[in-house]
Amino acid sequence: MNLKKENIKWEELGFNPIETRSMFMAKCSVDEKWKGGSLVPYGNIELSPAAGVLNYGQGVFEGTKAYHTIKDNIVLFRIQRNAKRMEWSTQRMCIPKIDSDFFIDAVIQTVKDNIGYVPPYGKGSMYIRPIVWGTAPALGVRAVSEYTFVVFVSPVGSYFKGGIKPLCLKVETNFHRAAPRGIGNAKAIGNYSASLYPLTMAKKKGFDEVIYLDAVNGERVEELGSANLFIYKDGVLKTPKLSGSILDGVTRDSVCKIARDILGVKVLETDVYLDEMLEADEVFCTGTAVTIAPVGKIKYQNRVCEFSSGSIGPIAKKCKEALTSIRRQEIKDPFGWLHIINKNKKI
Repeated sequence: MNLKKENIKWEELGFNPIETRSMFMAKCSVDEKWKGGSLVPYGNIELSPAAGVLNYGQGVFEGTKAYHTIKDNIVLFRIQRNAKRMEWSTQRMCIPKIDSDFFIDAVIQTVKDNIGYVPPYGKGSMYIRPIVWGTAPALGVRAVSEYTFVVFVSPVGSYFKGGIKPLCLKVETNFHRAAPRGIGNAKAIGNYSASLYPLTMAKKKGFDEVIYLDAVNGERVEELGSANLFIYKDGVLKTPKLSGSILDGVTRDSVCKIARDILGVKVLETDVYLDEMLEADEVFCTGTAVTIAPVGKIKYQNRVCEFSSGSIGPIAKKCKEALTSIRRQEIKDPFGWLHIINKNKKI
């Protein structure tokens, strides 16, 4: 496979979409199974103004990445787990289930056809966005009859302008991200639009993101608008348990395994109470976009707490280094997480 790169200033990459060569597209009726599909030129999509996704938010997406490794391979990271989450999310949103084989094949086709847009080793990654939505028109609230599945890609750099620095977060007490028995554990498009207003208000006050509490009594920490949360105290790493309103993050699960199996740290997936977080030695968040981002400051009402002396804490740093090294094939992948798209024959 030719790994010749596109003429892009890789060092200047941010986290905005860049038009690439192609995208994958498939269509499916509600009573059918997903099959076929093809690569089409990257471009705009025509939709009815009455489309189910536009009127009732019937849509699901995923986010994963491809990397150019030190061994000159292009790899996907834990793609099977994204595929399984897409299966669950589509079923929850009454969209024809996208099975894992179809999902992974579509992703691989798209990455291969846009291989020149994968940034060189150490200079970024290719963000992969599979998305499916209700295409057919509807004026009543119901699952529509036709659906479109697309996979598009874009080279990206750091999620944060100017590189990673400790985040300044606000504990949100007026709004909730998700409610029990809702769709908080599905990667549904509406989950993210619900967080836009609190996030916008927080950013106007100088915060990077907000931390949401549980919708029952507001005592337990759940997650950020687009990332999972970890706290470290007295030798124990904790992250909120998957209660049904928290997304089962791929990076979250990866950090749990790295901390437990590589670093030898005790890891608990459990209730994390607000007071625990505010008194922690380290706080950090995880996600496909941010990878691992340290938290330097949290404001709760009139209380301001600082962590790790305004830098990345030792546990977050070790987890990030191990995760990055596995993705780049700088160290052995003990978990079998990497899917190699092109095996360099010289290695």
